[in-house]
Amino acid sequence: MAIIDSVRWSPQGNETIYAYRFPETNLSTYTQLIVQESQEAVLFSKGQIVGKFGPGKHTLNTENLPILRSLFGIPFGGKNPFTAEVWFVNKLQPCNIDWETDSMSIHDADYNTQLPLVAKGRYGLKINDAEKFLIRIVGTKSEFTEYDLTDQFLGEFSTKTKSTIVRFMNNHRIGYKGISGELDNLSEYLKGTMLAFWDNLGFDLTQFYITSIDIDSSTETGRKVLEAISQQSAMSITGHTWQQEKMFDVANNAVDGFGKGNGGMLGGLMAISMMGGMGGMGGGAGVMQPHHNQPTFGGNNPGQQGQQGQYGQPSPTQQVREVYCSNCSKKFPNTHRFCPHCGDPYNPCPKCGTDNDQNAKRCVSCGTPLTGGESGNSCPGCNAPLQAGATFCGNCGKQVASGDSCNRCGTALQPSVKFCPKCGNKR
Repeated sequence: MAIIDSVRWSPQGNETIYAYRFPETNLSTYTQLIVQESQEAVLFSKGQIVGKFGPGKHTLNTENLPILRSLFGIPFGGKNPFTAEVWFVNKLQPCNIDWETDSMSIHDADYNTQLPLVAKGRYGLKINDAEKFLIRIVGTKSEFTEYDLTDQFLGEFSTKTKSTIVRFMNNHRIGYKGISGELDNLSEYLKGTMLAFWDNLGFDLTQFYITSIDIDSSTETGRKVLEAISQQSAMSITGHTWQQEKMFDVANNAVDGFGKGNGGMLGGLMAISMMGGMGGMGGGAGVMQPHHNQPTFGGNNPGQQGQQGQYGQPSPTQQVREVYCSNCSKKFPNTHRFCPHCGDPYNPCPKCGTDNDQNAKRCVSCGTPLTGGESGNSCPGCNAPLQAGATFCGNCGKQVASGDSCNRCGTALQPSVKFCPKCGNKR
């Protein structure tokens, strides 16, 4: 066999090759080894490393490789042949390795349910220990590429990555809605857990990034979750509820059936009845009546807050609509206790809901008496008429008869009476 006079490796193409074995092993003490920048050459003979060389031009003689004399009995001088494998190791620092996990299930803090997530990113590696890298990873291959690296450690890398992401999100109570704002912190956290893994294989983990964490749309469960989130977002923007959307679907189907003659008159009447009777949509005007106070996701809807909040809580039969302020004539929802434009108290008519002046005796719209009623009393909070013996206002819930009613029968008592006129109980 011919003796190789020169040994070198010049990578070709765009593929990242971490290690390359020179195809010939017939060397001599006159063989020239040329190592380029960002490379390191390692020589193996008889199963052991006989020398390592950095960038430059080297002659493989006994001065550079003293161990040759013990392995082959090579004397000084002369063109003495010997056999050895020459490995070239690429020590560049590319950051072009893309990674992606398969589906991982996590109990999401935002939606309070299990979500299937997938993560994507990119990282970069640099060989810092060529000897460890060649012995522990490369083995008998003639070259070791980026694909060989990612394929060989896919399982272990994916397991460590998924468990670290889930642990980070659970420990910090971060849900799917807010995870995009934590990708930088999560990347640093995950890089710290992966450093020891790659160092044990002879690598420095130079960079590590998570570019996205998304719902896994490749599964039926993930597609349903995405559809539900999309519907929730749409309803939050337009201000309608899930129940109302279902009512619209049923009503539309009924109307379609009526138009095609499948549902008859009954289907059409049911559709009209459902659409006209939807809560908050207006009784007489049906779907044409604007809905001014729709609920939103997250519990921030004014119409759903209790009486301790900014707005009042309408009764189950009360329809949410807008009224005109008796003081400034500007519109505001009838769930407000006060006009938001001028601060005048809302004094609703118990029959039609029209706002009236605090001193008005009758409603300016329908003429209903605003004071008196059966008991001759009115609520001090909203001026609504009080039923005889009432302890709380039926319109706003304010306690109105504390200490002014009969302890036996509950009849309202005037301040001047000493005995109950209904049962005779002493006050």
